[in-house]
Amino acid sequence: MGLFQRTVMKIPCAIYRGGTSKPIFFLEKDLPRDAKLRDRLVLNAFGSPDLRQIDGLGGADPLTSKVAYIGPPTLPNTDVNYTFGYVGIVQPVIDYTGNCGNTSAAVGPFALLRGLIEPKEPVTRVRIYNTNTKKVIVAEFPVRAGEFLSEGNFRIDGVPGSGSKILLDFIDSGGSVTGKLLPTGKAKEEIRFPTLGTLTVSMVDAANPFVFVRAADLGIKGNETVDEITGNSELLRKCEEIRSVVAEIMGIAKKEEATQKSPGVPKIAFVSSPAAYQTPKGKVEASEVDVVARMTALQKLHKAYAVTGAVCLGAAAKIEGTIVNEIYRQVQPFNPPAVRIGHPTGTIHVEMEVHKKNGHLELTKSALARTARLLMDGFVHVPNP
Repeated sequence: MGLFQRTVMKIPCAIYRGGTSKPIFFLEKDLPRDAKLRDRLVLNAFGSPDLRQIDGLGGADPLTSKVAYIGPPTLPNTDVNYTFGYVGIVQPVIDYTGNCGNTSAAVGPFALLRGLIEPKEPVTRVRIYNTNTKKVIVAEFPVRAGEFLSEGNFRIDGVPGSGSKILLDFIDSGGSVTGKLLPTGKAKEEIRFPTLGTLTVSMVDAANPFVFVRAADLGIKGNETVDEITGNSELLRKCEEIRSVVAEIMGIAKKEEATQKSPGVPKIAFVSSPAAYQTPKGKVEASEVDVVARMTALQKLHKAYAVTGAVCLGAAAKIEGTIVNEIYRQVQPFNPPAVRIGHPTGTIHVEMEVHKKNGHLELTKSALARTARLLMDGFVHVPNP
């Protein structure tokens, strides 16, 4: 028994379904303060590196290989600190460069579960400081009898059933990683890539930095199904080539090191005009969306669409001259607040406002709704690193 105690650690954690993702939450105080030791321990908890993550809690998918550390606030006028990490599946790396909006939906409920914030009925409001992007997220979620009320009739595509509505507002989310809403100052530009030649792209940084490219320039329609894209290894290779080159342009990582050192950021999405397509739940009509988009996460197709991706695409839709804006304004010439995005499992709506102030673009509103649910609250047993 003594040997077992020396070689295995028992660490409190909780697993949530946040939006269309399934992250594992830890309190900062329950993990080593040394970053390298902490990361080794978390990689062990997830079972990484291993394609199946069979010896840990990871789900062998980019949407289920995510971690969040929650602690007391360090920024005035906030309630909690929140650090997000993409946990590598085949690489022993945790990418802390950007944030995950779906994971953000569960931060408030977890903070309440662990007693970091006080419950207020019927709705608890929490100001979350995301240490990755140095931005504040305001979340509002329902509470009953002092606990998060996850049950409700609000539905989001990509998740079975329904739940209570969690409102998220990503405050002043422009320049989350690069410091600028338009990292290069241009709405779109031509970039030469090693094997793809010259392509026109839009680089936008809102909630997370993205590069947007026309689906047609990648040789596809843009409304392909999950299976069609997942099985297209050449398409995924093209996406990673574009993402790696843009990572260097944005100053995030050298292009030859981007896949290994910064696999999660920047992100890439290919966009196209509204068109009907099939989802696992049925058909999405062209009239239901303003732009069709598909994005990758950790070099795989995101089976729905990231919340931070929706914020960034919504911002791009409102910035004159971007690839996304050209599509959006053809459909919505009167520029309504909401941007309706069509993704592989349905649609996601985000309300955006972009204004010019003193010659600079500012993102003044980026709000949307998610759901979340506590799946497990307990301990993970990991080898002592």
